[in-house]
Amino acid sequence: MKLRAASSALVLTATILLMGAVPATAADPAPGYWLVGSDAAVRAFGDASPNFGVNFGQRLNGRIVGAAVTPGAAGMWLVASDGGVFTVGGDARFFGSAAGQRLAAPIVGMAVTPDGGGYWLAGADGGVFTFGDAAFYGSAARLHLNAPIVGIARSPAGHGYELAAADGGVFTFGDATCWGCEALPALNAPVVGIVQAPGDGYWLVAADGGVFAHGPHAPGPPAGANFFGSLGGRHLNAPVVGMTATPDAAGYWLVAADGGVFGFGDATFHGSAAATPSMSPFVAIVST
Repeated sequence: MKLRAASSALVLTATILLMGAVPATAADPAPGYWLVGSDAAVRAFGDASPNFGVNFGQRLNGRIVGAAVTPGAAGMWLVASDGGVFTVGGDARFFGSAAGQRLAAPIVGMAVTPDGGGYWLAGADGGVFTFGDAAFYGSAARLHLNAPIVGIARSPAGHGYELAAADGGVFTFGDATCWGCEALPALNAPVVGIVQAPGDGYWLVAADGGVFAHGPHAPGPPAGANFFGSLGGRHLNAPVVGMTATPDAAGYWLVAADGGVFGFGDATFHGSAAATPSMSPFVAIVST
């Protein structure tokens, strides 16, 4: 298999040796996860396929900032800060990218449509770029932002999305529901990501490991955004950079820049990369 680059402007070719998407609905008693590095290195844990692991020997035009898995967990998309999109695995299709465009701000994340037939990219300025069957429902690019956008998550039905800002503010578009969209008061560290719950609602995660659950705290199925714990107040060797929920949304994992992994609820710990030397920091975690 070959890695397909988003644009001819990104001259990357690599042989496959081996990240705010809505978790799969099929329950798995011990799902696994992938950790994604800013250099496009992917490490698998638990039942995550080791065939998604890729490590470029070439230089990226923009560092990887996010990842998303396909609905069948047989493929993955990686997105870079310059808007480049890269497909890994058998069913991750390339629908276009923002690479080569003059961006007003770097790309910070991506979200995938329910059928995997398209995706959205979000910029730090609130801009939204659509590809494939991902519809455009608006953006925050023309708004005055008190803090930069750090992530995007799609609504459960896929007819809208939320943009999360570093101050905890959330901007909703389409059928995405606002579950307390105001900035969070007295944050100890900036928000770094947003994860959608399958039963509506979402979690925000901060760099100090704080987790903020917004929306219907329903057990499901499909489950809402329930709180299962956080790392707030604990000493961390590196800042938290991402979060992903388990397939039944009854737990979640946090990942730190050094590859440390922390599980809450029914999120089983399958290992981490904290003790393994890495050339670049980790930026995302994606569940199977």
